[in-house]
Amino acid sequence: MEREEAVKAFEQALRRLQEVLREPESSLVRDAAIKRFEFTFELAWKAVQRLLREQGVLCHSPKGCLREAFTCGLVRDSPLWIRMIEDRNLTVHTYNERTAVAIYRNLEEYVPLFEELLQGLVRTLDAP
Repeated sequence: MEREEAVKAFEQALRRLQEVLREPESSLVRDAAIKRFEFTFELAWKAVQRLLREQGVLCHSPKGCLREAFTCGLVRDSPLWIRMIEDRNLTVHTYNERTAVAIYRNLEEYVPLFEELLQGLVRTLDAP
């Protein structure tokens, strides 16, 4: 997948996450939102990874790629990124109702971070 395709896939995933977050909360909506969060997160860091690889910067993990994204100015450093990574790890490896509710409540705070990253990626794609 080329970097443009990776950014486009991330953008589509973000739009789908935003879509589900506009729905009234229910267990079905919560589960769908968490699943959409997982794949939005995965597509986000992999888009960063592809873009950085083309610039000669190698990163192999979400934390490493986000650290490089801060360094390159794709996003501003924020403690919410670390919480997002922790939440993503919890959703992937365990399912607990209380944890799911807590993570669902955090998703609204993560959307602006994803939007900022998307803008940074698009800016980089458009740069000469």
